[in-house]
Amino acid sequence: MPEAPDSPAPTRRTLLCGAAAVLAAGGTVALSGCSSSSSADSGSAAKSPVDVGPASAVPVGGGTVYREKKIVVTQPAEGQFKAFSAKCTHAGCIVDQVKNQQIQCPCHSSLFGITDGAVLDGPAKSPLPEYTVAVEGGNLKVTPR
Repeated sequence: MPEAPDSPAPTRRTLLCGAAAVLAAGGTVALSGCSSSSSADSGSAAKSPVDVGPASAVPVGGGTVYREKKIVVTQPAEGQFKAFSAKCTHAGCIVDQVKNQQIQCPCHSSLFGITDGAVLDGPAKSPLPEYTVAVEGGNLKVTPR
């Protein structure tokens, strides 16, 4: 009688997820279908603060887009920092600038307020999700909610 294997054969999902993990360091990989229906909800994990850089990089009355981190930080008034997702709520484009006290999306010209992320001009219908921001040692620490 043949011996039973020590572990079950890997599933297609396991192989695809493993391949995606290996490729992730060198390129863009779609990971859809990699989560198990029995795993915990990804939203339940505590989110860690992201250091986006010096607070001095954010102008008063304006803001700075941290494209690679998909975060935009504004400073509506001296020392008052606000942080938002840089992903436009209309089509998912990354906003590209903060100008004239507006966060601007280059794809379809949606405009958002620097104080609350509210839609000032569409086609976006929903505000930018707001994040928690703190200044620690002169650097901005942003935590998605």
